[in-house]
Amino acid sequence: MKRLIILSGILISMVSGVLAQQDTLRRLDINLENYPYPFPVSYLDIQSQGQKIRMAYMDVQPAAPNDRIIFLLHGKNFNGAYWEETAKYLSKLGFRVVIPDQIGFGKSSKPAHYQYSFHLLASNTKLILDHLNLKSVIVLGHSMGGMVAARFTLMYPEMVSRLILENPIGLEDYKLKVPFQSVDKWYQTELKADFNSIKKYQLTSYYDNKWKPEYDQWVNLLAGWTLNKKDYPRIAWNSALTYDMIYTQPVCYEFEKIRTSTLLIIGQRDRSAVGKNLAPESVRSSLGDYPALGKLTQSKIKNSELAELDNIGHLPHIENFEKFIAPLIKFLEK
Repeated sequence: MKRLIILSGILISMVSGVLAQQDTLRRLDINLENYPYPFPVSYLDIQSQGQKIRMAYMDVQPAAPNDRIIFLLHGKNFNGAYWEETAKYLSKLGFRVVIPDQIGFGKSSKPAHYQYSFHLLASNTKLILDHLNLKSVIVLGHSMGGMVAARFTLMYPEMVSRLILENPIGLEDYKLKVPFQSVDKWYQTELKADFNSIKKYQLTSYYDNKWKPEYDQWVNLLAGWTLNKKDYPRIAWNSALTYDMIYTQPVCYEFEKIRTSTLLIIGQRDRSAVGKNLAPESVRSSLGDYPALGKLTQSKIKNSELAELDNIGHLPHIENFEKFIAPLIKFLEK
């Protein structure tokens, strides 16, 4: 842990830089061409389902490489940009950090017609590794990115040296308690989104009604799309398809098959669950019980350990970076 202590000064300056970043609500292009990412963005052309699409990614090269690579996989309501602080910190330690935007998210393509699956997102992610000629990586997935990370590890175990799941969704099978909702209904809900509804959801679901100004940028990223009247229907449609993917394709039944050394970082205040508002009131409170789900998942993944973060919600690396990074670095330095 000496390295962590030495870098405390770096961490403070990094946090100050992030908090100083100014962001305003404005109309955003469908692939965020008018939204600057924290690091240079590259694109990989993919031929998939009869169409040519582009997958965006950032490849952050350290000044003093330690020959280890870590992949950071974003959540459902985010993109690679929210990993800025994490990437800068890990890069200072010598890690090469690769941050993709999954198809349908961020700067990547939003296909007019696309059949989403976690297997497909995992295989798309592997295309980036192959393109960069990377044979072994550490994989860190947050929220929906945790489901992608778990599926990737199950599909390509020989490529994953360590797995970190940060408040992943999908630790339970939502369809056992949440009534089915068609893609069309998910779509209609997404079409109604605006700044106020997005902020309300994040305020109550992520931050326990305690808002900080630095959270605004993550609302503005989604709300800025709703101001794009021409393209927002396609964005909303892709979002609806990925909601259906999460609901219909649980990974929790296969956790026992993961043999990779795994760290679960679980904010104990988190109660997130896809479709929770649709569930009967009698079972709603049992959904998204992360303190219980974290322990259950650790018992399923044989070679795993659990870091429980008290009074932290669904976004540890945004809400309290110091609490998030400490167990991560300890795990990586073993």
